[in-house]
Formats: sequence, C-alpha cells, structure tokens
Amino acid sequence: MQTNQETPSSLERRIDMSVAMAEINKEVEARLKKMARTVKMPGFRPGKVPMKIVAQTYEPQARSEAIGAAVEKAFGNAVREQNLRVAGYPRIEPKEASSADALEFSAVFEVYPEVVSGDLSTQTIERPALEVGDAEVDKTIDVLRKQRTSFELADRAAAEGDRVVIDFAGRKDGELFDGGQAEDFPFVIGAGSMLKDFETAVTGLKSGEAKTFDMTFPEDYHAKHLAGQTVQFEVKVKKVEAPVLPAVDSDFAKALGVADGDVSKLRDEVRTNLTREVKRRIQAKVKEQVMNALIEVTPIEVPKALVEAESSQLAENAKRDLEARGMQTKDIPVEPAWFADQAVRRVKLGLIMAELVKTKELHAKPEQVRTLVEEMAESYEDPSELVRWYYAQPDRLAQAEAVVIEDNVVAWVASQAQTTDKPVAFDELMGNAA
Repeated sequence: MQTNQETPSSLERRIDMSVAMAEINKEVEARLKKMARTVKMPGFRPGKVPMKIVAQTYEPQARSEAIGAAVEKAFGNAVREQNLRVAGYPRIEPKEASSADALEFSAVFEVYPEVVSGDLSTQTIERPALEVGDAEVDKTIDVLRKQRTSFELADRAAAEGDRVVIDFAGRKDGELFDGGQAEDFPFVIGAGSMLKDFETAVTGLKSGEAKTFDMTFPEDYHAKHLAGQTVQFEVKVKKVEAPVLPAVDSDFAKALGVADGDVSKLRDEVRTNLTREVKRRIQAKVKEQVMNALIEVTPIEVPKALVEAESSQLAENAKRDLEARGMQTKDIPVEPAWFADQAVRRVKLGLIMAELVKTKELHAKPEQVRTLVEEMAESYEDPSELVRWYYAQPDRLAQAEAVVIEDNVVAWVASQAQTTDKPVAFDELMGNAA
C-alpha cells in the first residue's frame, strides 16, 4: 500500500492510496472458498458446489466486499501512521487512471481541530445571589393557591381574573367565519387565552348583557385568512364567576401532600423545594455565562461532519418531541438546516470542554456522582429507590457522570474568570417578572 497526504483546508485532508490488485484478488479467492463451504444451489449438496460455479455466481459480491475491506484497512493504517484524529467518515474517491496492478483511490475527510484554551481572566461572570426567606415562601404558596382557584357566581360586572361564560359569533364582511362562533364558552379574563381586545370588550359586562363590537386581528395571527382583518363580534355574557382562592389551612396542606395537614410542615416543604429550585436556576444562569465565556476566548473551526451529525440529531429530537405532543411529523417538515447555528455552538462547546476535562483533570469522581444522585433523589417519596435505579444500569449512571463533569468545568471556569455575586429579585430569577 502506498499513501500520499494533501491538505486542502485547515481541517480537511486528502490521502491518496493504492492497494495492489494481487492482494485484492487473493482476498476475493479466500472469500469465495469460504462461501463454497456452505453455499446451497439446486442439484448440489451443501458445500459440494463446484468452485467455478460459485465464482460465476458470487464473484461480484466477493470482489465488492474485498475492495471495501482493503480500502478500510488502507485508510485505517494511513490514519494511524500519520497520527490523525478523523472527524466523521471519509469520502472515498476512486481514481480513473488506476493501473492494472493497483487500485488507486483518495480518501477525503476532516480532522479534529487543535483546541487551545484562551485567557478566561478577561471574562466576567455574575452569579445571581438570593436567599430564600419567608417572603419567597409566601409568594410560592400564593402561586400554589392560584393554581387551585375555584369560581363562584358573582352578581356584578366582569373584571380581570373573573371567569365568564359567553356565546359569541364573529362575522367578516357580514358572513360567519370558521372558528368564529361558540356557545357556553368559558375563559378567564386576563389569562391570555383570548386576544386582549376581545377580553377588553367583555370586561364590564354583567350576566345577561350583550355587546357588538369591531375587532382587528393581529398581522401575525395564526389563522392567515384573519390576520390583519377587521371583523365584528356579537357577544352575550351568560355567567360571571369570581375567583376564590383556597385558604392556607389543613385541607390545603393535605391537598399538597402533607398527610397530617400541618401548615408549618407545608411551609417547610415549600422552603426546601424552593431552595433546591433557586439553586438549580442560579447554576443554570452561571452555566450559560460560562459557556459563552468559553466560546468567546477559544475561537475554533469545527468539522462540518460533526455539525451535520449534530444538526440531524437535533432535528430527530424535535420530531420525537412533536410526536410526543400528538403531532404527525410526516406532515411537518423538520429540516436539520434549521438547527445549524445551535449545532455549531454545541459542537464547539463539546470540543472545548473535552479538552479542558483532559488537561485540567476535571473528570467525575465517584463521590461527586453519588452526591449528585442523592441530591436528585431528595424530591422523591422514596429517595433510595431512585438511587438504586441510577446505579442499576451503567448508561443511567453515565448521565449523572456527564452532569458532574459539566459542573466541574463550570466551577473551574468560574474560578479562572472575574466572578462576582449580584443580588437578584425572586420574581426575576423564577421568571415571574412583569
């Protein structure tokens, strides 16, 4: 075998190779002899088919397999000899001018880039700071109360937060349009299930009152035939129901899983869960800044093959997510190209983090993995059951190990960068800011 390497671009490589036809012919003969031992043909006992007939029938298959094996072997040897890290799969290009004595071909492929960590001391990371106190517990309990809101009839005008039951009919150019009418239709004013202008028109009406009004749909409305169009609605209110929040009492505590209805225990559980969630959100915000910092200080070119593979995987994940939501993906085109930017970022971070883990020895230690698994199990009724589940299968534990490695990288980067604590409002951290 002979090889010759060219470098078309920074990551792309081309290796010219040749394999002696004598080697291929020898391999073809060996494969045909192996087939002859078991091949079955009418008129012959198994293993007794004449070699000439076996060759006539199976020689093309044997030659194709032999050439494939020879090319794979030649490429593998060349890569090892030149100490190349191949990214993706090579593209094999036969040479038309091959001689009768040798099969000549080229392998075109990409290699992994050299990753050199940049100077992280120039980067600033702001760690959100928030202590969970009574005020945060009270706000969370209020959210839990609102999630369990009931409604009772109210003899007054409808206001924000009320649930109304209405009949309505919408007309465009005097004609009813599809989806524009309903009877006994309930919705909560201010919940966002209806367009704001529709809610505004209903607000202030009492049970039994009716109203006719014009409304213009937004330009980006999902129903294209209505987008930007002005229509007329007739609305009749049949019920106005005021919201009633449950009292924070024994029944409320029991409904949330506190068996004896002790409200103080409920508050303790809410505080514990809230502290865990606040910690998780703070870690997520720090992680996002760390990843941005790594990309900022470590500019690298990424192999197209890895980006294409990652884009395809993201597209498949999106399809599975849509199917889990009950959608038929055959009717919804999901193209890998949609995820190209996200794929580039993920590949870059994967390469950078892998280099840091290797050079800075940030591998997951068994005690770190154990601590993480036990922390995740704390929110379960039987924590030991989840711990056993993780440790029962290596692939499950590998998921926890990956999280620990990521946490190790985040901690190391934060220690190298200019990291400061920045107080954050509870609503802002939890995503409840107006």
